[in-house]
Amino acid sequence: MARPLRLALPGVPLHVIQRGNNRARCFFEDDDCRLYLDCLRRGSAKFGCTVHAYVLMTNHVHLLVTPGEARAISQLIQWIGRRYVRIVNKRDQRSGTLWEGRFRSSLVDRERYFLACQRYIELNPVRAGMVRQARDYPWSSHRHYVDGGRDPLLVPHESYLGLGETPADRRAAYQLLCACELDETVLESIRSSAAKGRPFGSGYFKARVEAVSGRRARSGKRPPQDLQTSKDAQAALL
Repeated sequence: MARPLRLALPGVPLHVIQRGNNRARCFFEDDDCRLYLDCLRRGSAKFGCTVHAYVLMTNHVHLLVTPGEARAISQLIQWIGRRYVRIVNKRDQRSGTLWEGRFRSSLVDRERYFLACQRYIELNPVRAGMVRQARDYPWSSHRHYVDGGRDPLLVPHESYLGLGETPADRRAAYQLLCACELDETVLESIRSSAAKGRPFGSGYFKARVEAVSGRRARSGKRPPQDLQTSKDAQAALL
């Protein structure tokens, strides 16, 4: 049975999860994390993707990325995977892939949904018990947003920029948000959306996704026929 195509739209953020093969390790030392981030920086420029947030865990990666075109995400992940695995395998004299053959992804709504997903990504090491505070974990975007670090890979999303008029205001507001634990229902919604390849957002957002893509984005719902050809549908997502 053919696997369904991933749902991706130009200019709409995607939460991407890439896991190690059989959930095995994909990062063995700090240099591996540096290598992956270098690949991500080069690949995002090559394929026209804007990276907003990331975390590199021991055996998987979370990214929050906006593609310039729908197929760019698949091209980016494939390019990173091949380059990263080739270098690590050569260094460690091993063979075979490090990654699962298929990554997971879900479209992400703006405003509170986007920031909830960014917090979910950056707080992964805290939930996993690896660190007490997200800023203590070196392989995520969190320090860039709360400590004013300079990470050339990252471009803040408009949802983050809307937190305050100055960089200091935005950092303080985001830090307060991250101090509050995400509700369990929100955590489950983010996880379920990524696992099923469905959008994480409001009912309005999901209806617009259906209108643009012509594909089902809500459980038990058909794409609204009266919106199928709407020229405004995609603009409403941006």
